[in-house]
Amino acid sequence: MSEVQFDDIYHEHKKLVYNICLHYVLNPEDAQDIAQDVFVKVYQNLHQFDPGEASVKTWIYRITINQCLDFIKARKSKKRFGFLTSLFHSGTNEPLPMLKDFNHPGVAAENKQEMQELFRAIHSLPENQQTALILTRIEDRSQKEVADIMNVSVKAVESLLQRAKQALIKKLKNSEGF
Repeated sequence: MSEVQFDDIYHEHKKLVYNICLHYVLNPEDAQDIAQDVFVKVYQNLHQFDPGEASVKTWIYRITINQCLDFIKARKSKKRFGFLTSLFHSGTNEPLPMLKDFNHPGVAAENKQEMQELFRAIHSLPENQQTALILTRIEDRSQKEVADIMNVSVKAVESLLQRAKQALIKKLKNSEGF
């Protein structure tokens, strides 16, 4: 693959990748880091891409979602096994942003508290429900496209969305302010 081909893929998908990352980690700096890792993986694995299996966009979505989920798992693992060290970036000793430091640039200041509660509830869902919800409701992807990205049936996406909706209603009813 030439640098020009990769450059085209990068420029066509960089905003999509960043936005997905931001929806998962809710922090612009972490989202940028993950997006960079996504494109490193894309570059390293482009020779394995099979256009008969999925579109480039669907393939990049899969890589992005997996990178985000891996990042979240690693962050949770650090919290469990190294509570004190997980509170700070290893290189800079700066405090790690937590959900209480909700910093999503797409949310107006007056709505941050409500959106923080909503994202907290979304992020407490099982990974597959969380992914289906983010892709359909926040990224505005069709259920067919989400099914392709998640490598499941459209019926499975419908079921995941229904369960996610029920869980969110329950969680938000128990939350103050909703």
